[in-house]
Amino acid sequence: MVDLAKGSKKLLNAWAFYDWANSVYPLVISSAIFPIFYEALFSERNHYLTVFGINFKNSALISFVTAGAFLMVAIFSPLLSGIADYVGNKKSFMKFFCYLGACSCIGLNWFSLENIYVGLFFYFFGLIGFWGSLVFYNSYLPDIAYPEQQDAVSAKGYSLGYIGSVILLILNLGMVMFPDSFGIMGGSKGEAAMKAMKYSFVMVGIWWILFSQYTYYFLPKGNKNADRKVTKAVVFNGFNELKKVWKLLEANISLKRYLISFFVYSMAVQTVMLIATYFGSQEIAWESPSQSQKGLITCILLIQIIAVVGAVLTSKASAKFGNIPTLIVINCFWVVLCSAAYFIRTPNEFYIMAALVGLVMGGIQALSRSTYSKLLPETEDTASFFSFYDVTEKIGIVIGMCVYGIIDQITGSPRLAIVFLAVFFIIGVLLLNRVPKSDAVSK
Repeated sequence: MVDLAKGSKKLLNAWAFYDWANSVYPLVISSAIFPIFYEALFSERNHYLTVFGINFKNSALISFVTAGAFLMVAIFSPLLSGIADYVGNKKSFMKFFCYLGACSCIGLNWFSLENIYVGLFFYFFGLIGFWGSLVFYNSYLPDIAYPEQQDAVSAKGYSLGYIGSVILLILNLGMVMFPDSFGIMGGSKGEAAMKAMKYSFVMVGIWWILFSQYTYYFLPKGNKNADRKVTKAVVFNGFNELKKVWKLLEANISLKRYLISFFVYSMAVQTVMLIATYFGSQEIAWESPSQSQKGLITCILLIQIIAVVGAVLTSKASAKFGNIPTLIVINCFWVVLCSAAYFIRTPNEFYIMAALVGLVMGGIQALSRSTYSKLLPETEDTASFFSFYDVTEKIGIVIGMCVYGIIDQITGSPRLAIVFLAVFFIIGVLLLNRVPKSDAVSK
């Protein structure tokens, strides 16, 4: 570990580089290769499977498992954050969840309908590992960057993440489309492609572990409490930290109102990201399964590439117009996108929608994170504050995924769920308008 001064370029780059390391998970696992692999498993089962004694639609089942993982993260992350701040070892917690998620990705190599419970187990803990590590990663932002640096470094992190994940996805795409060229053999091209997807899961885990080492080398261990030991009292200290943060939120009207608005619109943003590929595979009129796979991966690539530009443009817009006004405009754009998504049915329409989603996806994530960081009071207990931010996001995802899953299970189609998400964005706009103006986030 190298001790670098707050705000130093090398420290900021090292922090942002963790996005390069871990963003392959949400792209390859959550958004692209795994959903396509998962859909292909059900190609001869008409999308239904009996699990836990219930006949589930496959996309509804994965939605409920996803919601369960996020619920667990939401319950345990505040406690762990309080312990991390008390002991001063949040880098150790970040590493633990990183390795848990990466090893679970490797475990997805054994995902099959015959081993459905084992497969869902690895999928479940992959989610917990990824999102658990983000609790501690995000909490480093005010520790390593000054307020005037936070928008730019947050956007840089997302941009690096999009670029790195696209590089791996392109390689994985080549493996899936041309398995013979990579020495991947099977009884048929379809079997070889499925095997290539499993290899992709292993590559995600290795990539995540390998590139995160650069971040760990430069990030500080945590606050200066390394001599403190984890005891029973520390566990209760985690709850005390939550109470203290809650009281501070009561007094900080700007932060409290922003968190409420973030809770509402983030539930819609994250749900769209998690279900987009399932929606595209089931609701778009592809000519063949092969076209569906290629088209969906093309759309994901399109989103990632344009999202890099979107994150940078959003950072510049926030610098000129303020964070809150920029977030309001982006949320209004999301309302239009969700409303239009109900009517799309052809591949070309889906491609256009993917490009527009990419334009605002990276921007709203990066700007939401940096806006919250700017609104924080002066404190060393940043992990506890960011756990509130993450819990807000996770509970929102639980609600969003359950809404999607229930509608999908009952109606057999997610189109009505997309319209419902537009309502969340509208409410988000109304709530953002109630955030008091301040020099930090408004003009």
